[in-house]
Amino acid sequence: MKKQFVYLGLFCLIFSGCMVGPDYSRPQTAAETSEGYFNSGTHQEDVNDFTPVDRWWESFGDPVTAQMVREALTNNYDLKAVAARVLQAQAALSETRGLQWPNFSYNINRDRSKRSFNFGGFAGGGRFTVMTTTWSHDITVNYILDLFGKLKRSERAAWADMLSAEMNEQVLINSIIASVVNARINIATLQRRLAIARVNTESRQKTLDIVERRYAQGLVGPVDIRLARENLAASKALEPSIELSLITARHALDVLLARPPGSSDDLPGTLTDLPQLESVPIGLPASLLDRRPDVIAAEFSLQAANERIGVSIAQLFPDLTLSGTFGYSGDTMEEVFQNDYTEMYAAISSLAQPIFQGGQIKAQINAAKARFEEQAANYAGTVLNAIREVEDALITEQMLQAQLEQAQIRLTESKAAEELSRQRYQSGVEGILSVLETERRSKIAEEELTILKGQIWTSRVNLYLALGGDWDEREKEILAAKNDDR
Repeated sequence: MKKQFVYLGLFCLIFSGCMVGPDYSRPQTAAETSEGYFNSGTHQEDVNDFTPVDRWWESFGDPVTAQMVREALTNNYDLKAVAARVLQAQAALSETRGLQWPNFSYNINRDRSKRSFNFGGFAGGGRFTVMTTTWSHDITVNYILDLFGKLKRSERAAWADMLSAEMNEQVLINSIIASVVNARINIATLQRRLAIARVNTESRQKTLDIVERRYAQGLVGPVDIRLARENLAASKALEPSIELSLITARHALDVLLARPPGSSDDLPGTLTDLPQLESVPIGLPASLLDRRPDVIAAEFSLQAANERIGVSIAQLFPDLTLSGTFGYSGDTMEEVFQNDYTEMYAAISSLAQPIFQGGQIKAQINAAKARFEEQAANYAGTVLNAIREVEDALITEQMLQAQLEQAQIRLTESKAAEELSRQRYQSGVEGILSVLETERRSKIAEEELTILKGQIWTSRVNLYLALGGDWDEREKEILAAKNDDR
């Protein structure tokens, strides 16, 4: 018996902590093979000079936007839902960790049984029936010895799943922040467009007044009156269209802030025409691997899939379960608890080795490897998409800046042409069509410039979002845990 325990102890000592299955290593992606961004422009690409931009939305200098971001992060229902998913992942991790500990249970039993015996020629022969009642209570301990790392790898997989859930929460946080800022930009742009439309309506009303005076003086015909009235009506018709877009944009913002749609007051005009487009330290594409929360989440999912390959392989090897029971039994409950009992105990070691299961374990291993390949492809695709989003944001900002320069020239010239045509019309040199055409061109140029400024705002928001958005203390803790796990 002593030799058996010695052999069992040596067996446990040799194989305890041994983990089968592949160890994780980060696969090479397009980010690591890229030397830099093709459209970096004036932005800094030196990875040594990179410093993450914290709370980037506050750099726009609009206190209303900053307050709305705080409100959205506190009240948004999508964030509350994803936070609940994080709690589920944390609970799953705790459950997996619990499997590595011994299980203790207390049992109390009452056994009432009837047994029949046939003594044959002994004691007068015949069959006797015996009724017995036995009470017992005991403590049982069960412990699964993790010889080949199945439980440890399950814990690592659950840990990676939890970190992935937390990073997906950060993805949504960044998205909510960008959505709030973009909604603020969109509303401010629509407010300016509505103000421009109303000014244009006033201008076309003045044009109609001029035409009517000239018509009363017999200087122009009725066609000029009709065209001027049509021009005024077209301007007035545009106002409800812009106002409708403004109302629906406010409704969308209310939902982001978890307010009833339509309940918010009008936003003040505290957003400047254009942000200060200073150079942003963008680093190198490889830095996205540890900055973009969606990339980090994809890698955690890849790590979890890798660990589950080891879990599947470990099923090919034996499981060793140690069990122990100690307790007391008696004929009545009083005997069990009043020292008039019979002591009972048991120590059991069970070694179970799969022999034939119709190829199920091999199929599970192949499925786990296939899931790993799926996650690896998803990870590589996520990295590539992250690089694309940065490139898109960089080139969009550059092209919009070039477009802005020409749009400002266009507006200046169209305003001058409008004023000149109106003066020449009053002098009888130009016809009404020239006036209406210059008014139309001036309106289009002014509205296009306003929309373009909003797009430049949005392009800068998209650049921050593509680079990883804001980093908070909790996110840094997740990254530290990720590095420790490696």
